Amino acid sequence: MRVLLFTGKGGVGKTTTAAATATLAASRGLKTLVLSTDPAHSLADAFGVPLGPEPTPVEDGLAAMQVDAQRAFERSWREVQDYLRGVLERAGVDALQADELTVLPGAEEVLALLELRRQAASGLYDLVVVDCAPTGETLRLLALPEALRWYVEKVFPAQRRALKAVRPLLARVATVPEDGVFEAVARLHAELTEVRDLLTAPSTSVRLVLTPEAVVVAEARRTLTSLALYGYRVDGVVANRVLPASDDAWVRGWVEAQTAQLSTVRADAAPLPVLVAPYAPGEPVGLDSLLCFAHSLYGDADPTAVVDTADLVTVQRDADGFLLSLALPLARFEDVDLARSGDELVVTVAGHRRLLALPSALRRCAVAGARLLDGRLVVRFEADAEQWRES
Repeated sequence: MRVLLFTGKGGVGKTTTAAATATLAASRGLKTLVLSTDPAHSLADAFGVPLGPEPTPVEDGLAAMQVDAQRAFERSWREVQDYLRGVLERAGVDALQADELTVLPGAEEVLALLELRRQAASGLYDLVVVDCAPTGETLRLLALPEALRWYVEKVFPAQRRALKAVRPLLARVATVPEDGVFEAVARLHAELTEVRDLLTAPSTSVRLVLTPEAVVVAEARRTLTSLALYGYRVDGVVANRVLPASDDAWVRGWVEAQTAQLSTVRADAAPLPVLVAPYAPGEPVGLDSLLCFAHSLYGDADPTAVVDTADLVTVQRDADGFLLSLALPLARFEDVDLARSGDELVVTVAGHRRLLALPSALRRCAVAGARLLDGRLVVRFEADAEQWRES
């Protein structure tokens, strides 16, 4: 099954591009679902039909839905929320305030991805297209499964062991979480693992939508770097609303500016394809208009084609030790910070951080240096004599 995620700066036409791609794929015989995690609910506007939290048939072979993050949150986190609400109410907090306090910021966003996992696992579709929120929210959304999984794996077991040890004492003076609470967290951990596996599978990729304007292109550059940092494959860039040549002096100025930006985009994105969508004479709303938009974008090409991309993380052995290589396209060395924390490599790029679990061989090595080379961060590891001796 193929999964395509579309993201981009707000207002560049990512929802239109996602809806059009899904419409074209369905017209060519693929059972397709397009779902939106964007709270703006623009997907319903693009199709011109009302959408709800379950797949709604739009035409033969095509369904669409608007993810209800609150419902997904309650389905996966209700038991923990009930426990926290009870603790607050017993402490004298008003019931309404307690309910508001137990809605954890950010949790609803990541649980929207659980809906993607549920639909992908249904086996009903050949293709699932995701209309993501604008890039800032999407990056936080895509970073959360791995971050929360790290917390559950590293911190949660220690907390559970500590609570078990002191439960008889705490039971006299406080409310201690029941085993069901821990089981709810464990379930969420398993679900997040499946989400992460789905999003990083070879059959899943991200397409970055932009308009050829300086500010938009600058954000797209940063997004391209951040998506690679978090381990997500980008298989193409869509340049939307590209103006045609014109004799009008005012339009000609815009065409020249867009042409310059498109040259920058092609150079930055290479070897990824850059698809160009001309500025449509009217707003692409409804199936016919979306299909026309998709034909102008893809032509006769397969909109679901898997583009070969380089491995995001590789490890190679050389005469002096190991080289770990991490794809970081367009990153600047001055924006990269590197640290070692136990069995993990902490990579920070322009404020975005990832904890990268090291393979077993590298855990017994020390970081000996790093450099940026051809859009990849190459970290040298050399054997740590003490650790190898102990093993």
